[in-house]
Formats: sequence, C-alpha cells, structure tokens
Amino acid sequence: MIPAKLRERADALRELLHHHAHQYYVLDAPELPDAEYDKLFAELQSLEEQHPELATPDSPTRRVGGKALDAFAKVRHKVPMLSIRTETDIEASGARNFDARVRRELGLKEDDPPIEYVAELKFDGLAINLRYEDGVLVQAATRGDGEIGEDVTQNIRTVGQIPLRLGERPHPNPPSEGEGATPKHSLSRLRERAGVRVPPILEVRGEVYMRRDDFERLNELQREKIARGAKNEKTFVNPRNAAAGAVRQLDPAIARQRPLSFYAYGWGEIEGGPAFETHHQLLQALAAWGFPVSQRTVLARGAEELVAYHQAVGRERDSLPFDIDGVVYKVNSLALQKQLGFVTREPRWAVAHKFPAQEQLTTVESIDVYVGRTGKLTPVARLVPVFVGGVTVTNATLHNEDEVHRKDVRVGDTVIVRRAGDVIPEVVAVVPDRRVPGAQEFHMPATCPVCGSAAVREEGEADHRCTGGLFCGAQRKHAILHFAQRRAMDIEGLGEKLVDQMVDAGVIRVLPDLYRLGLQGLVALERMGDKSAQNLLAALEKSKSTTLPRFLYGLGIRHVGESTARDLARHFGQLDRIMDASVEQLLEVADVGPVVAESIHAFFEQPHNREVIEQLRACGLHWEEGEPAVQAPRPLASKTVVLTGTLPALSRDEAKELLEAAGAKVAGSVSKKTDYVVAGAEAGSKLDKARELGVPVLDEDGLRRLLSGASPT
Repeated sequence: MIPAKLRERADALRELLHHHAHQYYVLDAPELPDAEYDKLFAELQSLEEQHPELATPDSPTRRVGGKALDAFAKVRHKVPMLSIRTETDIEASGARNFDARVRRELGLKEDDPPIEYVAELKFDGLAINLRYEDGVLVQAATRGDGEIGEDVTQNIRTVGQIPLRLGERPHPNPPSEGEGATPKHSLSRLRERAGVRVPPILEVRGEVYMRRDDFERLNELQREKIARGAKNEKTFVNPRNAAAGAVRQLDPAIARQRPLSFYAYGWGEIEGGPAFETHHQLLQALAAWGFPVSQRTVLARGAEELVAYHQAVGRERDSLPFDIDGVVYKVNSLALQKQLGFVTREPRWAVAHKFPAQEQLTTVESIDVYVGRTGKLTPVARLVPVFVGGVTVTNATLHNEDEVHRKDVRVGDTVIVRRAGDVIPEVVAVVPDRRVPGAQEFHMPATCPVCGSAAVREEGEADHRCTGGLFCGAQRKHAILHFAQRRAMDIEGLGEKLVDQMVDAGVIRVLPDLYRLGLQGLVALERMGDKSAQNLLAALEKSKSTTLPRFLYGLGIRHVGESTARDLARHFGQLDRIMDASVEQLLEVADVGPVVAESIHAFFEQPHNREVIEQLRACGLHWEEGEPAVQAPRPLASKTVVLTGTLPALSRDEAKELLEAAGAKVAGSVSKKTDYVVAGAEAGSKLDKARELGVPVLDEDGLRRLLSGASPT
C-alpha cells in the first residue's frame, strides 16, 4: 500500500507540472524559473521510480512539453522529438556520472578504451524541426508534446540563418516566396558543392534563439511603444521567452520584425541519404548543406575531457552573445547510440549537464532605497537568501520607481531573481498567484533616507536624486573629490585613496572638515608621513584663495559645469545673489535653461547645503566679488572652435576659458559645423581634418584677433 500522503503529493506535483509546462511551452508566459521546474520534475520522477504504481499515462515524466496551440495546424513528428535527461550534479562529477553510466550500460571494463562523445552547448531557446523535401524547406514545427507539434513554417521562413533550399548560403534577409528561387535543375550542383549528397527527405533539428544584443534592442523598442501609449505591448522577461513568442506569432510580418537566430544540432527523419557512422559526421554534413552549427561543438574522449569542456564553457558562459544553461554530451557512435537505446522519454546515450541556475525563486522581505555616490536613489529588494548564478543573493536592484511599478513588485511577493556572471542581481518578474493579501505598492520617498534632504525627479528623468549634495553622507566621498579636483579648488595631493581613508576613519564628515585638519591627525593616518601631511596642509591653505566660478563648480551642483559656473558668476557677481535667485532670475543667465535653473534653485534651497557653504566661508575660503556684470558683447556666440596642439603662450585651459567667455562652443572634434580650428605646435589629425574640410585654421595671434572682434586673418 502506498501512503496516502505520497499519492496526494504525486497528484499535486502532476497538476503543478502540467500547469507550468502549459505556461512555458504553450503560452510563452513562464511563471517559474527552469531550476524550480526541474526540482518539481525530479521530485515526481523520484516518487514514480520508488513507487511505479504512482505513474499515470499522462504523467509529465512520460511527456516532453505542452500541447499545440489551436491557432496553428498540428504536425505529427515522423520521429518523436524526445528531450534528454538532465544531470543535476552541476559540478565535475556530473560528467563523470554520465560516462560511468554509459560504460556500465555497454558492459565496458575499466581498462577498455574511453568512449568518444560530442560535447555541445545547451541553447536556451525553442526546439524546432525543419523538414526538407528534395532540398527545399517545406515545413517547420515546434516540439509540442514530442509527438505532435505546431506548424510555424511561415514564421520560421523569416529567420535568416535557416536556409530555404539546401546547399545555398543562408541569406540574412531571405527572399519572399517567388523571389530569388533556385531553379530545380541546379539542385544537383548544389548537392555536389556541399560535398555530401543531400537526402531527398531530411528533417533537421535545432534551436531558434535570440541573441542578447538583439533582445536588448527589442525590449528598448517595446519600452518606446509603451511610452507612446501603445496598448497590449510589454517588455520580455528573457531572450528565450522573446524567441518563443516570435516563433508563435500568428502574423509572420510581426515575426519578421523580431530578430531570431538558429543553430542545428540534430536530425529526425532521413530517407535516401548517405550512411553516417557518427553524430559528428552528420553535424559536419549539416554545416556543409548550409546550416549554422556551433563552432563550440567538440569531440571529447572520456570523462575528463567532458569535465574540461564543461569547465571551459562555464568560464566563458557570460561572454557568449546568447544564453545557455548548460552543455550536452552525446555518444558519438550511432551504432552505440542504437545499442544504448532509450528509457521512458529519454535517450540513454545523451545527457544535459547544467550550470548553476541564473534564475531562482525567492521572497521580497523589504524594499529599501540606496543612495549612490552621486545622489541617485535606487530601490533595492531585500530578499530571503537564495543561491543563484553561483552565489547566495540577498539583494536585487529594482533600478527606479518606474521599473518597480512596471513589474509591480511589492513586499512579500514571490519573485524570479536573475544573476548572470558579475551582473548585479535583479528582479525579473513577480509570480502573481503567490501574492500575499494586502501587499502595498511601493512609492519613492520624498526625502533622502540618508540625510533627509528633498528627493527630486527632474522632468524627463527616470531617477530620483538627493538634493543635499554637500551634506549627504552617501555622497561624501564623491563631493570631496569633485571639490578638490584641479578645475575646482585644485587641492594637490588629495586623491581618491586618501579621501577613502579619511572618510572611512571618520576624520572628514563634511567639506569644511578638510580645512580643520591638523598635522597630528593627518600623520596618524596609514602611509601618511610628516612631509606628505605638510604638503597637503599647504595645498589646502593655498586653495582658500579662489574664484567664484571655481567655487561654484566645486560645489557639484547637478548640471553646473565650468562654463555655467562662469556664466552664473559673471551674471550675478556675488554668491549670495546666486543662492537667493529665483528660477525666473536664473533663467536670465545665458545658456541656463529650465532644467539647470531648477537644479540650481533646488540645491540652494536645502538648509544643509547653505550651512556647509557658510562653514567653508568661516574656514577662510574667499574670492573676489563685484556687482552684476553688464552683459558683455559675445563676439563668438554661436561659433564652434576646436583647439589642437600646443600654443606659445596660452595653455589649453586658458584658451578654452577665453573662447567660452566670448560665447564660443569649444568642441573636441572637427566637422563641417566647425567654424575655426586653433592650431599650435605638434597639431595632429584635427589639423589634417580641418584642411580636408576647408575649415579656417588660426594660430595664437589669430585667436587673439578673433577674441577682440577683429578679423582673425
């Protein structure tokens, strides 16, 4: 008697697996990552092996996939499209287990020669059967349930890597029916060119997939459609889901717009073809007939070469242009394949050896907001720890508020988390059926969680940012380094490592602390001697005497670069006038638009930022101030100038400042839109480009005449 609990568990597992197989194979809307489905499948398989009476004719362990969609004609496969066994041990022993099992089935002894295998990538796409009659593609069908699939011929014709006629070179954009057809009498020559006679009937099996770069471009287009208000549009969870959706499009015109790729790795029915002795020989023939066959497919002798292949592919997995979830080992000899045969739904002569899953299920415990070094606020999901992508993951980025709402992630949700290589883990999707009652939507806080300053989202931006740049602890290191750089306060010797050390040690909490440093406190820092400490103190003292544009730029106000800082100083004359200016007054400054004006106003509205500025003044920082400048003539307004080479008297920075003060835009490259090129000694390719385009070239004297408003020549 089988315990009732075991029978109930087997029934429940069958229902779950049927449901998720339907979601995955038929609706292209998976609710579970592959690893989670594999666990459920393995559990049912184990129960049925221990208690054969539990097995039912419709058990998922006796099937391969899901039923064909009613929208497509059904295709009965001449040779069933069976799946292969998955080796659950993701370490090296997985390959050794398979080799030992094969040797045992064949009755080989320990001192018998090693078995030769074909080792290939396990693509993460959609399995397809291509039927060719007399060398012409006549039908393409999905795997379906292994016995009956779906006729997707019209959509598959849009995949440029799949030849429409064997022996021809696949065209990236295959011609429509009736265009570019190869005459029937040339087929024999095509067969000869391939080197191996093309069988009258040939079924080729392989994987339709989507490259990662194509997937990203597709999702970007989808996001643009959604932003424009398009209905019934969505982004895709992963490349496999996108590829499957494209293959099952009822409209081939839509399928054509979705970039698909293909690799061949097997065959079904072959009638009247040449005799092959090995799997590898047939792969070579497929390549000769025009099918793409992975260059990473290799021959391997014995278990250790399988182990080496698994490890080598694992190392390069994340750099591949497409997704894989493991590798596949197949006995190379077709005679040995026949001898080994099949068990239930799987061949004994092949196995899929997986890598650590890159997607797993877990639960969101909270959604916190992380403040980056530039003030960007990022929502982060704190997760129940889960092993994914080879590491234990406890946090996953949610990017921004729009992404949280698009994916509808809430505290308590069961979510699919993805991690590939060194990529930051992210929440891919929510499993809606597992949502806890009363789960609340997430909203970005109105204030920075670190310093309490206002958090704002500029028009047209996806991100929220903290406005307390000078005060916020999260931005402390970035603020100090920006303040100290050569183009701002020019504090020599204050580099990244020293700033990290001082902030981590608590020596500096806000910018004014720089000017409160003492010799003893500096010498106490690691790798800081008396001489270095004295030099830094001298540089700090020297930096107290500066200019208003340099000080403004050093504050790190978002969107305020050197040029804008100079314009602000020239327009207002005094810092207090800038700090108290309204948005309307700021808009009166040359080249200051609404976004920049709002950013400046928001920065000086924060009491924390004003307090830091007053403390810096109290520490002795000073600059010349005056009355608001009368708008000086800008003789080079709307002109673009490029600097190249070394000028006799002016440095590159000095020349740039003079040009920008005169209203010119200083560009980094020469184009047809360039008005002048100023060339000094050792001018390089920019001078050559200017001569080629006929752009006027000036020396330093010509530059000075240009700045004075006189003719430069």
